[in-house]
Amino acid sequence: MSAPPAIELEDVSKRFGARWAVARLSYSLPAGRSLLLTGHNGSGKTTLLRMISTATFPTAGSIKIFGAETRRQRDELRHDVALLSHASFLYEDLTAAQNLTLVAEFLALDQRKELVASLLERIGLTDRADSPVRQFSAGMRKRLTIARLLMKKPKLALFDEPFGELDPAGILQMEGLLRELQAGGTTIVLATHLVEQGQALTQERLHLSQGRKETP
Repeated sequence: MSAPPAIELEDVSKRFGARWAVARLSYSLPAGRSLLLTGHNGSGKTTLLRMISTATFPTAGSIKIFGAETRRQRDELRHDVALLSHASFLYEDLTAAQNLTLVAEFLALDQRKELVASLLERIGLTDRADSPVRQFSAGMRKRLTIARLLMKKPKLALFDEPFGELDPAGILQMEGLLRELQAGGTTIVLATHLVEQGQALTQERLHLSQGRKETP
């Protein structure tokens, strides 16, 4: 019996008031593959990523992640799915190390101090480990959210405009991270306006226009 798809969308729609952000979208992504998600602002990319991550649910239709339906099995799936979004959701008054330590405690990980130190070194923030996040630039915050994602070791990683706010060194670091996750078998969904860059990092493409699947 073959493994279920990483993502299976069946007639998925999401409405906000009178506006349909996503409309009757069906799509299937095999496990271990990488998907480039494109479309103009307001095309439904962020809404779709939030539904896949279980942050919100469709108004109609169903979403399955590795065969599990998001609405019924949300808690189990949250251990397998990570979303790198526009908002960092970091604790402003805690230090970089404290933010990561909280995640390690939530995930019940061992050797937390060593793990946090290793991740901070990996993203180039060792010298700011004890600085409160409120003092960080947008790029530094983005790098800290990358470390948080790596700590979770998701089976499915969702990236919403991950290159935004990064300097050239940070962009290269992000590209390396995406390739490393793919090499390790993680399924990737990458939403970006940098189409050529995104195509070099992915295997499939889904283009949205007004919430619907469209040929780019």
